[in-house]
Amino acid sequence: MQAQTKHYPKNCLLTVMERYAAVVRNMEQVVMIPSLLRDMQLNGQGQQAQDGAPDLYNYFTMLKAIRVDVDHGLLPREEWWSKAAGGRAREAEQEAAETEEGGDKRVLGRPDLEAQFHLHSTSLHHVLTHLTLKAEQVTRRYQEIMGLAM
Repeated sequence: MQAQTKHYPKNCLLTVMERYAAVVRNMEQVVMIPSLLRDMQLNGQGQQAQDGAPDLYNYFTMLKAIRVDVDHGLLPREEWWSKAAGGRAREAEQEAAETEEGGDKRVLGRPDLEAQFHLHSTSLHHVLTHLTLKAEQVTRRYQEIMGLAM
């Protein structure tokens, strides 16, 4: 029995999520030796990464980690806090909650959930599109590096 594939509109959040996951899976299959990405700049031929700028390896590991969240869902809050560096995640989440509580648009005393949803889904769409482009760039740079090395 064949599984039916559902086709969503081009700008649908599900389409963007599926595309991101597919591009990152492709990147993982193409990049056979991730250590070659260390100290390499995302843009530019053979340039070493500048101090403070993320190298290709950092992008590679970040993109893979985000794909796991996209495919399998988010970690429970306690696990996420324990994995985040030095409790900064907890502080950032508390600040965001305080800002959200104080700055909500309110309709009859309640937060405007529709506006919040629109803001967050638009932001997620934008971020996933940007990360998809980064995954494609990492894949292309790795192929360039391998083409020069072979």
